[in-house]
Amino acid sequence: MNYTRMVIEKEAPEEYGYDRIRYNLSESSIADQKLSDIGLSLPDLTLFYGEHRGDKELRALIAAQDAGVSPDDVLVTAGAAGALFIISTSLLSASDHLVVIRPNYATNIETPRAIGCAIGFVDLAFEDGFAIDVERVKAAIQPNTRLISVTCPHNPTGTMMSRTELDALVAIAEASGCHLLVDETYRDLSYGKRLPSAASLSPRAISVSSLSKAFGIPGIRIGWLITRDAALQEKFLAAKEQIGICGSVIDEGIARGMLERRDTFLATLLPEMAKRRDIVQAWIDNEPLVDWVRPEGGVVGFPRLNVDAGFDLDRFYVNLLETHGTYVGPGHWFEMPKRFFRVGFGWPTEAQLRGGLDAISAGLRG
Repeated sequence: MNYTRMVIEKEAPEEYGYDRIRYNLSESSIADQKLSDIGLSLPDLTLFYGEHRGDKELRALIAAQDAGVSPDDVLVTAGAAGALFIISTSLLSASDHLVVIRPNYATNIETPRAIGCAIGFVDLAFEDGFAIDVERVKAAIQPNTRLISVTCPHNPTGTMMSRTELDALVAIAEASGCHLLVDETYRDLSYGKRLPSAASLSPRAISVSSLSKAFGIPGIRIGWLITRDAALQEKFLAAKEQIGICGSVIDEGIARGMLERRDTFLATLLPEMAKRRDIVQAWIDNEPLVDWVRPEGGVVGFPRLNVDAGFDLDRFYVNLLETHGTYVGPGHWFEMPKRFFRVGFGWPTEAQLRGGLDAISAGLRG
């Protein structure tokens, strides 16, 4: 493994310093929750080695969200990042090929690179509404392709596949003998109809999710992967056991309590996040120098700056942060041009969101 730090992590707000940021629009989750915010208290647990697959009741709560998925199909991991690491290191080698829909969450690219795996990119275009071209994905498949990697709802654009497109990607994986990985971290934050978990559709599909983004509790490091391929699940379990044996029983206890309250929590959260999305939309409608593809899920969007070739983008981002105290995720975090930036509308307060958007407008004219 040839590890290299990801740019998005080197430039993360926790690395830069939260105290130096006034309007933090770079976060990709809802606001961080306290136990008291969500009506939970720390359970009185015996601090033993937990179940290696993850707490049985927690796995049952996860599996119950989709027909055809059982608790035995679920492996609880150290966040979605842990799940993605297990999948990449279990399925890929230096002699294999991976197809990645780009832009993508950085781990889905950098871990395969560290392995030395060959990567074929299918790039999404703003002009196409960041829609997946299934035929281009099909054309990118090679004889040694082991995995197709996609996020839905998409990070960083917030766009979503249709059920027809998801079914088509599953069919490509089945026909080519590879696996389809769908990072579904934002699935609970779908503003329209929620897609089924990809893993519920085929043993060739692997789903990944977590409680970090949609539930605002990244500090407990709880994620999971789902596969209905029992042999593959056993391999993933072996990887988890060699990395850390099991998860934290405290984290899993809190996660269980959160998922028991899932429906009530989301019933309040979704209308509020839809309102935040509308705030960004209203700003863009009145800001001729910025455009975006309206997100259909999640709490991030990926606006594009409508500036001429002579506009100093590096100076803009420095000025935006140092003069206006506003932090966004520039395009290079996602191997995209600097004209693009990720804006997170779920983490800041409404007042901070509005202040940050106004600061971007001021920075563009400064």
